[in-house]
Order: sequence, then structure tokens, then C-alpha cells
Amino acid sequence: MPLVTVGSQRLLLPVGWSRGGRKSRRWGGSFPTGVRAEPDLHKAASMPRCVGLTPSPSPLCLLQMRSSIPGLGRVMVFLAAALASASLAVPEGWGEEGVQYGQVGTEVTLSCAGAHASSPVQWKRAGAAALPEGSAIRQGALVLPRATLATAGTYSCHGGDGGLLHAVSLRLGYLPGVPFVSCRASDYENFSCSWTSSVETFLPTRYITTYRKKSLTGEEKRRNKNGHVGPCLQDPSHPGTCTVHGSEFWSSYRLNITEVNPLGSSFRLLDVTMQAIIKPDPPEGLVVEPIPLAPRRLHVSWKYPSSWPKEPHFQLRFRLQYRPIIHRSWSVVETVNLSEVITDAFAGLEHVVQVSAKDFLDAGNWSEWSAEARATPVRDPATTVSEETTTDASLESLAEEPSQAPNPEPINRSDPLEKMAILVSLGIFAFFVLAAVLVVTILIWLRVRKHGKDETKPHNFLVAATHLKALPTEAQIL
Repeated sequence: MPLVTVGSQRLLLPVGWSRGGRKSRRWGGSFPTGVRAEPDLHKAASMPRCVGLTPSPSPLCLLQMRSSIPGLGRVMVFLAAALASASLAVPEGWGEEGVQYGQVGTEVTLSCAGAHASSPVQWKRAGAAALPEGSAIRQGALVLPRATLATAGTYSCHGGDGGLLHAVSLRLGYLPGVPFVSCRASDYENFSCSWTSSVETFLPTRYITTYRKKSLTGEEKRRNKNGHVGPCLQDPSHPGTCTVHGSEFWSSYRLNITEVNPLGSSFRLLDVTMQAIIKPDPPEGLVVEPIPLAPRRLHVSWKYPSSWPKEPHFQLRFRLQYRPIIHRSWSVVETVNLSEVITDAFAGLEHVVQVSAKDFLDAGNWSEWSAEARATPVRDPATTVSEETTTDASLESLAEEPSQAPNPEPINRSDPLEKMAILVSLGIFAFFVLAAVLVVTILIWLRVRKHGKDETKPHNFLVAATHLKALPTEAQIL
């Protein structure tokens, strides 16, 4: 079993392998440029023998994997094998004929197709008078040691008569890095993931995106022993994103985002729980309106985001923030309703209002804030004259030093209805206090009176006894 090396990566090949539809090659034959065979190693003998340069494994390969690797490992190795074979494919697999790829910092060899072994060969670089420093010609091939990005370009080999034999475009770059991946669910039926590359490779790049459902029911496990594996669908109009449709809110998923370029591949595995990544879209249809005859009130209403299914079991709660346009600090109110009345607005000042949403049971994260909506509360007719006399300097000082209190408005701008409510409350409170004092006073008076009566009873008894003793007895009368 030959062990083939491509760049810095090693790959164990079966006896026969195919590349791009070419005729099978066998151990001891020639390999493509940049690929070399090494003697079989004892350690390599235990490696899976179904990893080749053909992206689609054969049925024999699949059977061999099923018998050697149990459970989930079979699926993961299958995916890894397919990705490795795709990443190690020669440049033709990337749809660019006459292009050869190389890794920066390594030795790159350019072969001269059509040259005879005994014929002299001359190499030239387009747009340059000389070849890169340190380059050498060995058996008709151009060897470029420690290639850099500046080494890239178009090279051509010529025969002894100066005739063109072969031309190749050399593109240099780096191996893929582990991509950065994040996932988000805007509803409880679908979730999407986005990624960015961690390394600028300077080479064409593809992404393979799959997922596996982790928590399976007994029936699902019997139907599919390896778990439910499917593609995370990519949208060409939104590069760098993929979507899993028909997900389950109480299930967990494992995402595999693999970055592939002509030099190799790198992947990121990310475990996703729907409850943790749920993040609704911002509420829609935000409307702010002043309330007539209420100088300090604004009526705010909004709608559920259109992406959130309206089901009774999955509700949203909302967070409202508002401020006068001249202030920097926000006031925040939470509610479960689709409307709210702001009661401490500044009369006559324009206000900015935004709203966000979150799952009712506090799962996941708050949505982004909605687009701003603005409105101005009506002015209080009783204070219109005094407001007209306010100078610009006082407004500027108010803007520079915003109050942290939710209602820094002067007293003369207060709502008459609020004044009346306060007076009524104070009156009721005073009534209850006076009633309590009166009851306590009556109880004390009754107690004192009862105590006085008890003290007079023994005194009267002694007086009566004294009078009886003073009366003459019958013997004395006789």
C-alpha cells in the first residue's frame, strides 16, 4: 500500500486510484507533480484504506469503513475522507486549466510537459528578465525553493530551438485556517450559521457545510444508527452563510464547517443548542404618536417580526427604550404587550423610540433594536407662554448635562391630572391617619374609665362596713 505525500500532507492510497478521470496508476508508476510515494509504513497499515484522490468513495470503501469504525466515527471519517480527497485534488479539480498551486515557504517544482529527457530545456518567466533567485533546472523541471508570494506568475519552458513546449500559471498561497463560525436562530424552526476565514490564503476557497442532530429519539436511532446527517444549505446570494431548515427547538446539533482550497482543508465543529442561539429579528411596524391633551404622554405600538411564527406556545416579550432627542441617556421599559404608553416624556420635545424582542421564557438573546421612530408630545397650553421665554442657553445646558432621573421636567410642566391624583391620594392617606388616631384615642379613654371604676369599688365597701360597726347592738339597746 503506497503512502503518498502532497506538500506537507500524507495520504494512504489503495493499489489503484483515479485522478480526474485518468487511467488508474499503480504502485511504482509515476505520480502527478507535487505528489510523491513513500514506502508503506507499519503505522500506516492500520489507517483506513479508502482515502484517495477521487471525491466519491467506492462501495468497497464504505463497507471497509463500516466494519472498522463504529458509531459516529464512521460518519466523521467518511466526511473527513471526502474532504481530504477533495482538498488534495490537483488544480484541474478547481476548473482552471494550466494553473498550478503551491504553498508559500515550500519548494515548488514546475514540470515541462512535452520535453524529452535528453533535450535541453530553457525556462522563462513572463514579465521578468530572469528567474527568481535560487531557482534551478533539474531534469527539465524548474525547482523554486522557499517560494514566496512574489514568486507567483506565468512560467514557460522552451526547447533548444526556442520553441514553446509548455506554459503554466503558478499561484501561491497558504493552507486554510480553522474558520470562525457563529450560529443564530431567528425563529424556532430554522437556524443559520455564518463564518469567516481565519487566514488569508490568496487561493480559491470552497466551503463544505454539514450538520448532525445530536439528540435522537429511540425510533430515529433505530432508523439511522449514525444519527441524522444533512447539508447546511448555502445561499449563493449570501456567501459565507448556510441554513438548516426544519430544526427542532429542543434539539441539539453539531455543525461542521470545512474550508477547502487547492492545498488542503481545515474544519470547525460547533455544537449548537436552539435555546441558546435563538435571537428574534427586530419588531416591525413601530409607530409613535402623541396623545391629545396629555403633554407628557406618547403612545407606542409595534408588531411581531414577520420571521417569527405566531404560535401560542412561542411568544415574545419586548423592551422599549426612549429619550428626548437632546439627551444622551435612555429610559428602558419592558412589556409583554404590543403597545405601551410613555408617561414621563418632555412636553414639546421630540423623542426617539426603539424596541427589541426576546423569547418569552428568556431563552437566547435580545434582538437588535428596531429602526428609530420619532414623535413630539403635545405642549401644555398652561405653560406655553413660559416655554416661549426659555433661552437657547438653557436648552444647550440641558443637552450637555442630561438628567439621569427618568423625569427631570420642572413642576410647572406637570400634568393637571397627575396633580389631582396626588391630591386625592394625600387626602385618602390623611383620612386613614386621622381615623387611626381617633380609634386609638377612644380605646385609651375607655381603658382609663374602666380602671377608675375598679378603684372606687373597695373604698365604698370599707365605708359601708364602718357604718355597720358603729351601729348599737341589740344587747346594748336592752
